[in-house]
Amino acid sequence: MRRPDRGGAAGTARLPLRKSLAGRLLTVTALVASCSVAATAWLAVQTTSVAIRQEQGQNLKSDAKIYNTLLGYAATHPDWDGVDPTVRDLALESGRRIVLTTPGRRPLVDSANSRSGGGGSSDDLLAQQASAVVDPRSVDTVLVPDAAKAGADRVDPRAVGPFRLPAKEHDALRKAAVGRVECLSRMGIAADVVESPGGRPRVQFVSDETEGGTDSVTDRDMEAKCFASYPVGPTATERKALSALNQLADACLKRQGRTGVKLNLDLSWDRSYAYGRDDAVSDAEDGLSDREAKALAAKKAEDAATAERKAASGGALDYAPAEIRDSAYDRAVASCVESARREQLTGYVAEPALLFIDGPGAAGVPGFDLSRANTARIAGVTALVLALTVGASVLAGARLVRPLHALTGAAQRMREGLDAAPVPVPVVSDNEIGRLTAAFNDMAAHRARLEEQRKVMVSDVAHELRTPLSNIRGWLEAAHDGLAVPDPAFVSSLLEEAVQLQHLINDLQDLGAADAGALRLHRKPVRIDELLGQVAAAHQGLAETAGVTLTVLTPPPGTPHPPLLDADPVRLRQAVSNLLSNAVRHTPAGGTVTLRRYVTDPGDELAVEVCDTGSGIPAGDLPYVFDRFWRAEKSRNRSTGGSGLGLAIVLKLAEAHGGTVDVASTEGEGATFTLRLPTAESRKPQGPGRP
Repeated sequence: MRRPDRGGAAGTARLPLRKSLAGRLLTVTALVASCSVAATAWLAVQTTSVAIRQEQGQNLKSDAKIYNTLLGYAATHPDWDGVDPTVRDLALESGRRIVLTTPGRRPLVDSANSRSGGGGSSDDLLAQQASAVVDPRSVDTVLVPDAAKAGADRVDPRAVGPFRLPAKEHDALRKAAVGRVECLSRMGIAADVVESPGGRPRVQFVSDETEGGTDSVTDRDMEAKCFASYPVGPTATERKALSALNQLADACLKRQGRTGVKLNLDLSWDRSYAYGRDDAVSDAEDGLSDREAKALAAKKAEDAATAERKAASGGALDYAPAEIRDSAYDRAVASCVESARREQLTGYVAEPALLFIDGPGAAGVPGFDLSRANTARIAGVTALVLALTVGASVLAGARLVRPLHALTGAAQRMREGLDAAPVPVPVVSDNEIGRLTAAFNDMAAHRARLEEQRKVMVSDVAHELRTPLSNIRGWLEAAHDGLAVPDPAFVSSLLEEAVQLQHLINDLQDLGAADAGALRLHRKPVRIDELLGQVAAAHQGLAETAGVTLTVLTPPPGTPHPPLLDADPVRLRQAVSNLLSNAVRHTPAGGTVTLRRYVTDPGDELAVEVCDTGSGIPAGDLPYVFDRFWRAEKSRNRSTGGSGLGLAIVLKLAEAHGGTVDVASTEGEGATFTLRLPTAESRKPQGPGRP
């Protein structure tokens, strides 16, 4: 009768997507794909940005060299005529295209065609923005960072204009500078002669890169003597140029309502010339305390002394404004001097020109930024990857979940007591799902066999119990009705049936204890030869009655004794007795049953072999000989078979002792049962660290 369906629909109902294996697989896959895409995009952006910065740094260094070279040319030439070889060499060295144009973008020179003048490049082929403006009167502090160190003056130091010395004045000044160096050398002071861009030689101390690098009073006196011995005052060219520059600066100051200034050859100015005369300075000195006034006076004296020493040494003609003092007047003077220098250099330096590097047709620096277009591109690729990932996950999840649903349905049918058909094994069975499906089908088949065996066992137990009970009941009813006389033969028959019934019950009890793991063994050292002799003697009468020769094979004299067994002698005799009685029962008259023992090849097992010359066992029946209630004679005739529990008990007893039992048979020639048991030596515990 079919049991009522309890929860069957719930067991096979589809799970929500968020709880199902496919949903979790899809979620994990999408999460992993998102993280992978994000990490890959971030890594690509970072790597590309680093590469771009490195390439831009290299390009900036190359641009700075090109700019500085062209700036030097412009500072020493009144125009751009003749710059073509310089541009061509720079382009060949850098491998880039260089174009110079006027501020109105009229081409001056183009390295692509090496032609100066018009026609070098057209306006539509030039970049929208120039790389730099080449103007020696206004140096780009980004490409030439040293230009910012001179303060507000951004005039290239190579642009000297009217201060450039003719050869005669240069030779005279160099002779005096060499004399100074020789004089200092005789006094133990290391110095050298260096020339400024305008051609004026000057003395530079080796111990200090700046003139006047020694600090002691004695050294300063020695320097002053050497400088006085070889005077190097301003030349006529320098005085003329300085006078013109002073006039331009004074004009600038007067336009601002300030007092004029007296410039020195190093373009510093004499502050004592203006102290007390400039409105801004006078206003700054009003309200000072006596202490502050004395400090200001000391500062004026120090500035005057410094100017005198510079005049004596010839000055350091760098043509850059001196340090800008923190006063409105000094800042105004510095601004006017810078403006005057730019005005004075007109005509001596080339006009400003626009510099284009990597112009039309050249490959510029590759760029990558997270603009809207790039962001949209990354988002599109991410969405595409996610879509492909989700699609692949859905297909994989469907293939993964389909056999699981089939397994769930089959398990549910088994729970309801229905016959479960084998679950189809996936096409690719050599994976976890395929192995799980195959294992489930094997389990289902094994369960079906066990269920069939259970049914057969119940039927067999009922049959085995019914026969002796029916005999006992029949004899007792006959005696009760007076049909049978309770003589000794009557009692003997009843006793035989009771013994058979008791034997069957004992066998079932032993099997139940073995299945439950409650079969107790009383182990002790057992000599196998003595045990086999006892069993053979007990079955000798049965064998003679059946006309079967029972033989115990013993090893030849001198053979070492077999190892002892650590076993329960009672249970072991029971196992061997079952094998021996089974062999005698299935051996016809005139046959032979042989009992022997031997040690297996590794030496850790002792084998007991029972061989008969009976009818044998068909090959198809060999896998079932140790099953309960199985008998080759299906009619269950007691003359040819027992209850069918003897061999099953042998198997359980062998397993309880840690051994095995097997059978080999050829139909019509007999059968051989082999019981293998571990020796006492192999069961001894090994030392620490040994298996």
